[in-house]
Amino acid sequence: MKDKVVIVTGASSGIGRSLALVYGERGSKVVIAARDTEKLAEVEAELRKMGVEALAVQTDVSLESDCRKLIDQTVSRFGKIDILINNAGISMRAIFRDLDLQVMHRLMNTNFWGTVYCTKYALPYLLESKGTVVGVISVAGHIGLPGRTGYSASKFAVRGFLDTLRVENLKTGLKVLVVAPGFTSSNIRRAALNADGKPQGETPRNESSMMSPDKVARRIYRAVRFHRRQLILTFMEGKLAVLLKQWFPRLVDWQTYSQMAKEHDSPFK
Repeated sequence: MKDKVVIVTGASSGIGRSLALVYGERGSKVVIAARDTEKLAEVEAELRKMGVEALAVQTDVSLESDCRKLIDQTVSRFGKIDILINNAGISMRAIFRDLDLQVMHRLMNTNFWGTVYCTKYALPYLLESKGTVVGVISVAGHIGLPGRTGYSASKFAVRGFLDTLRVENLKTGLKVLVVAPGFTSSNIRRAALNADGKPQGETPRNESSMMSPDKVARRIYRAVRFHRRQLILTFMEGKLAVLLKQWFPRLVDWQTYSQMAKEHDSPFK
């Protein structure tokens, strides 16, 4: 990956930050994007301290103009794009019947449209480099999670979009990887939106037992390097659940409901 130009969205914390550092360690030129300029500057400083050629671009991926700016500034600085990692995303936690529909719009605008916008403007350069598009979804993009209708819907949509993009480009050399982490220790649950669109402020799950962002990032790095098309992380909550969903869908529905209902202050029982 030495001298490859890599864009990571949602790079100010969690998996995105870890991905930026992993690629930086391997000699890539790293472009980091996020809304939070303060945290973005901190990650950029970490990369520069490592001797990495880095570019930080404040980006709200829900805005098409910001996504275009991100791609334009990358190409202006480095002249090419080899890997685009669509990692930026937000979550939610509420029963659909109680949900303000604006929450659904925000989820789709960031998670789905953010991936579409960035991929659209990066695609000509990725085709030229025969590069890789990565979409970081979630196991929620394979299995519907109760209390996360907007989140699951957006992640299913990203998976459908990228799977189709892969088929369209079977003869162009473009690689497409869809990554579905299981529960990962990150800020996404603390920032998850409640029924009226406000951040819930605290995680309802035990974060200490989850996979770390660094481990997820290393697995994604290897998957990109070896041109994988799909990566599902964690065994019980990930690979096994997705497999069982194909053969025993009702069982997985009930088990998923039971597990999510055990969360602290669950919106359903």
